[in-house]
Amino acid sequence: MIRRHPHVFGKITQHSAEKQTTAWEEIKAVERSAKAETDASALSGVATALPALMRSEKLQKRAARTGFDWTNPADIFDKLEEEMDEVREAIDENDNAHIEEEIGDFILVEANLARRFNIDPEVALRLANDKFERRFRAMEKRAEGGEAGFAALDLDAQEELWQAVKSDER
Repeated sequence: MIRRHPHVFGKITQHSAEKQTTAWEEIKAVERSAKAETDASALSGVATALPALMRSEKLQKRAARTGFDWTNPADIFDKLEEEMDEVREAIDENDNAHIEEEIGDFILVEANLARRFNIDPEVALRLANDKFERRFRAMEKRAEGGEAGFAALDLDAQEELWQAVKSDER
């Protein structure tokens, strides 16, 4: 703790959060290099126990520090389209293991897009979940008979309610 926070426990002064973060990453890099006898990868030390989205973000940040990163968002969108096509192919093959693998690749690229714009993917997904829940509950409320009435509607009628709720939020 003391070694990683010389700005708190030592005589080093960091004048910005960005400089402090850079210094911390340098300290951790020195620690990692001391362990390089066993694993010299830029990705070494990223805990496997982290939540998957958080681990993805950390792995991709590490990779980006080596220069392995897209240069512009358009390239990320191209990769998303490629991964989406691969998901479709896996679905056409009806191979669940392959579908799972390709959906994982798709999510990894989405996490990279979030990282590119300094968006925490966990927070973004939590917000999307909240929005989905709010809209779904509003649809159920609008349907005659609440939840039971909503479930009795066909998909077109449910979609109509979804669009109405969405429109009302704007």
